[in-house]
Amino acid sequence: MALLDPVRVRNRLAGVAEALTSPLVPADYLDLFAPLRSGTDLRGRIEDVQPETADAATLVIRPGADWAGHVPGQYVRIGIDVDGVREWRAYSLTHGPRADGRISITVKAVPDGKVSTHLVRRARPGTLVHLEQAAGEFVLPPAGGKFLFVTAGSGITPVIGMLRNLFPATDGGVLRPPRSARHDIVVVHVAPSRPDSIFSRDLEALHAAGAIRLVARYDDVHGLLDVDDLATLVPDLTERPTFACGPAGLLDALERHHADAGLELFTEQFRVALVEAGEGGTVHFTQGGAVVEADGATPILVAAEDAGVLMPSGCRMGICYGCVLPMREGTVRDLRTGELTTADPMSSDAGGVPIQTCISAAAGPCHLVH
Repeated sequence: MALLDPVRVRNRLAGVAEALTSPLVPADYLDLFAPLRSGTDLRGRIEDVQPETADAATLVIRPGADWAGHVPGQYVRIGIDVDGVREWRAYSLTHGPRADGRISITVKAVPDGKVSTHLVRRARPGTLVHLEQAAGEFVLPPAGGKFLFVTAGSGITPVIGMLRNLFPATDGGVLRPPRSARHDIVVVHVAPSRPDSIFSRDLEALHAAGAIRLVARYDDVHGLLDVDDLATLVPDLTERPTFACGPAGLLDALERHHADAGLELFTEQFRVALVEAGEGGTVHFTQGGAVVEADGATPILVAAEDAGVLMPSGCRMGICYGCVLPMREGTVRDLRTGELTTADPMSSDAGGVPIQTCISAAAGPCHLVH
């Protein structure tokens, strides 16, 4: 009796399965029962939503089998469907590697924030989200040393991930494992008020245990932070490389201050700062001949989506380059820096000049390949 060829048998069975499930494919049904399995698009399942403040919540997520792990301080891009549109945003991971394999992010609902508001107000256990692998270089050197963290608002999120990894908290209090002995950390944390301060209790517990020195600055008590006061708040400032995360205004002030003083500074900006508007113009898209009128203060990505044009997008803060499109002709202005990018037919021979539509506004008529 002839032996059956296992490859031919497997292919034939696959063909039968596809015929039975058409127009779907077998993987579509597997996604219903095992969406976190290995070998498929990386997803995660929200398992818990923990309120932090009136407008912030921590989401505990079980990632799929292909999650590769992360280094404390890194971020993850999360995709979630909101009103029928898949939106992607980047959020810092707020912990070190966990024994149970879960990950967590802490989200602050911002005014007019479609995704942040959805995650804080409407996310429920059982919700599936799409994930990308962790990324980012805002991490502590493993060799240790003396460091200063300057954080404001939700800028505390990558820092709390580092601190929780160095100084785990248990029911018995804050632990000081051997890996933490090499680190001497001061945290200057800024928030509008203590009730609005994410992780205030965690920071205070670390301070009380002697793990860190906390300098809390609340606007309603101390007024706005003047970076020139850092030398008074942190007497050994010159001995500490600074890691800063927060709004663009704070980071810009720190960059000027540290550059003038010759101090080392590492920054992580969690939101785009739109500082300069262009003149606006008509944006032409090659796909379907769509034409959009865009003002000089609105990212082309947003103007196009508001006009019903389906656009590629990602983090929406100029980090991931998921929104890049070629511009064959025209001028756009970078809303963060005011820098102009221009393309003409001569420079478009190779397909166009790539622009990030999430942080670029029209500064005259533009022709985009899409």
